[in-house]
Amino acid sequence: MLESRLAQLEASALKRIRAALTAEELEAARVEALGRKGALAQASKEMGKLAPEERAAAGKRLNAAKQALETAFEARQAEFAEQALQARLDAEWLDLTLPAPGVRPGSLHPLTQIQSEIEDLFVSMGFVVLDGPEVETEFNNFDALNIPSDHPARDMQDTFWLKDGHLLRTHTSPVQVRGMRRLGPPLRMIAPGRVFRNEEVDASHEHTFYQLEGMMVDREVSIAHMLYFMKTLLAGIFKRDVTVRLRPGYFPFVEPGFELDIQCLICGGGGCPVCKQGGWVELLPCGLVQPNVLRLSGIDPEEWNGFAFGLGLTRLVMMRYAIDDIRLLQSGDLRFLKQF
Repeated sequence: MLESRLAQLEASALKRIRAALTAEELEAARVEALGRKGALAQASKEMGKLAPEERAAAGKRLNAAKQALETAFEARQAEFAEQALQARLDAEWLDLTLPAPGVRPGSLHPLTQIQSEIEDLFVSMGFVVLDGPEVETEFNNFDALNIPSDHPARDMQDTFWLKDGHLLRTHTSPVQVRGMRRLGPPLRMIAPGRVFRNEEVDASHEHTFYQLEGMMVDREVSIAHMLYFMKTLLAGIFKRDVTVRLRPGYFPFVEPGFELDIQCLICGGGGCPVCKQGGWVELLPCGLVQPNVLRLSGIDPEEWNGFAFGLGLTRLVMMRYAIDDIRLLQSGDLRFLKQF
């Protein structure tokens, strides 16, 4: 009889559900008994063959079997869920009573490291370290440095112009102007800082980079004094002999002006993207301070003279650590920065 078969089916399915060891085994047992093509579905198709007086009793037995199996399945499913949760809690458990691991050590940016070394070096030689605003006036950035509005040298620097005659400084030389006015001669100063130029970015050019200006104003300052400090600087930074060359260069705020180049330490002079395949990197524009610059800063050029230099701090870092792409320095990539 159908009722007897339903009782056997229920007992067999209950046994399989309770014996399931994994969620997959439990789902297979459910499909076999309660699925659309399962044993109970097949049994229900036989209801139409029964006599009317037998059909009601068989229907009640079928519903009872279905309810018993669904209850058993849900109970076993809840057990598996509880086991999975407990396993996850055990694996991810954190003992909050344990002491903290401590502060993870960090490191200074390579630009900061080199800047600190240079500052220490020049301070030991009697220089002061000055700072100035990154948003400058047109007068301090250009006019006071012997670069009036009609001067062709303004075309050499692609400037980020702001409102009301202000701009993002294109070099740190305005700090020299402010230093001469504030401190007066005799003066030894350096001015490290960030500068901005509207340039196309590539492996050797950035719109934001770092420079370091230096100046000495005193009586009877000569090119020999300038070369002494430049050589001392390079020896202190690279900790080894480097090949340099001095060639004439034009800068409105120095006269005579020079370009001090360093042989590329990336390629050894063979040519690479950093040195534009030329083997040399412009590193230290320098010269004797132009008399007009002294005069515009309130210093009598008949009594005082001096030298000034501008160091490409970013390029110096690239040479020091053999970095072949300037864009890495401001990328914020921790994989790069952790090397320093």
